[in-house]
Amino acid sequence: MKQYLRLCIFFTLACFAAIRPANAAETQRKAEKAKQSACDTNISAEKISVTQHKLKVSGRTIKYTATAGCLQIKDEADKPRASIFYSAYEKKARDDTSGRPVTFVFNGGPGASSVFLHLGALGPKRVLLSEEGTALPAAAKLVANDYTWLDFTDLVFIDPIGTGYSRTAPGVDAKQFYSVEEDAKLAGEFIRLYITRQGRWLSPKFIAGESYGATRAAALSGYLQNTVNMNVSGLVLISPALNFQTFRFNPGNDLPAILYLPSYTAAAWYHKKLAPALQESLKKSLKEAEAWALNEYALALEKGSELSSGEQYKIDAKLASYTGLTSKYIKSSNMRISPLRFAKELLRDEHRTTGILDSRVKGIDSDAAGEHAEFDPALFMTIGPYASAMNDYVSKELKYETDITYEVLSLKVNREWNWGSAVQGYVNVSDTLREAMSRNRHLKVFIACGYYDLATPYYATEYTINHLGLEPGRRHNIVLEHYESGHQLYTHLPSLKKMTEDVADFFIQYKTYLLTAEPR
Repeated sequence: MKQYLRLCIFFTLACFAAIRPANAAETQRKAEKAKQSACDTNISAEKISVTQHKLKVSGRTIKYTATAGCLQIKDEADKPRASIFYSAYEKKARDDTSGRPVTFVFNGGPGASSVFLHLGALGPKRVLLSEEGTALPAAAKLVANDYTWLDFTDLVFIDPIGTGYSRTAPGVDAKQFYSVEEDAKLAGEFIRLYITRQGRWLSPKFIAGESYGATRAAALSGYLQNTVNMNVSGLVLISPALNFQTFRFNPGNDLPAILYLPSYTAAAWYHKKLAPALQESLKKSLKEAEAWALNEYALALEKGSELSSGEQYKIDAKLASYTGLTSKYIKSSNMRISPLRFAKELLRDEHRTTGILDSRVKGIDSDAAGEHAEFDPALFMTIGPYASAMNDYVSKELKYETDITYEVLSLKVNREWNWGSAVQGYVNVSDTLREAMSRNRHLKVFIACGYYDLATPYYATEYTINHLGLEPGRRHNIVLEHYESGHQLYTHLPSLKKMTEDVADFFIQYKTYLLTAEPR
């Protein structure tokens, strides 16, 4: 349970453990030794595979080059430090790449490979899920992705150290890269090398990240600008984690309780647990919940023990109406409901739980009386099919052969991550984002949030953006869109369609901006 709680907070949930069978200690030791040997024999060379493909999108045929391989990162003495695996897609039939955007893509964790955005939303192929994206498919199946971003930008999917096929060089301790700062430095060095080798310094450069990948993207906007002298053109932040204080439930930190409330309302609305008046319109109910949370609820939490019994009775009742939980449960929770408890409690009378990554998804626990859900059914729905599809796709279509395990989600990376300032405070890259946007007036940011996301709630992102401290002229450079889906919002086909249209428009507007902007 302790492991599950930790990973829920950092978006790589404990059901990952279920995809690997339990082994005896000796068998595990031998497997790890064999795995390390495989890394040692493959890390020294920059192995790549280049293949040619074509895809029909909106009745048009896109011809593209796919490159799957490892890029070696070296130290100042020219000794290998790490080998970063990537999958790149470049649209063909053009000579000048200076006007064609290139987007570097990361998932989160920390400890997640890029497979989720790669085969879930942005790449030329995607894993087929149901249209609603709330049920585990019977078998993994890859289909042509009609919503790929390759139509308007080249794509480079990057797997951080310890994920995918990315490994450190023999004798190099991977832990040195497991921190916010060092992770950003390594990713920044990869981007610099890739841009240099591919001759893309004059191309508009974008970074897309989901969850902790958005943390990485925001950190990179500052690192590349200040250290590499590379100005990023735009960021696409999907279900972002920017200011960790807004979603980490700790004693003395009431902010998450306030900012999670609208997401609880959304979940209760979806499962029809609200009163008839609140069930009429999702968006109307969310606006009402947001206003109440930011005013009456926030004031009540601020009062602490000075809150009168009469005031608490009213708050409990109102909080119950917006969450679908009972007033008795609200009172016993001291008016502060963590997402793990909410996911267990909302559908307890049905012996069901809700997902954390997507509260629309239902799960079944062996212990219906427990305090927290035993696993996240939303993550379980995607991890198996995505892992199977990626392993098949890399070898059969991208023609990249290796015996190394493709690490979809690494508990080891997540467990060993050094959070630095989070020991005494909270990770917060929002100030890095503010600084980057203030210095570079051309930097554009697109943010996508899901209403049913209980990992990085949408209202927490709104709060963070509203507290960046940007001057009004820079605030207009941020576009924030909402979707009726969860953390991995692309599992919901209507949301995938809408996000692709919104991001395509974001890129078009940037191109238009470049044509009209005058140097100052």
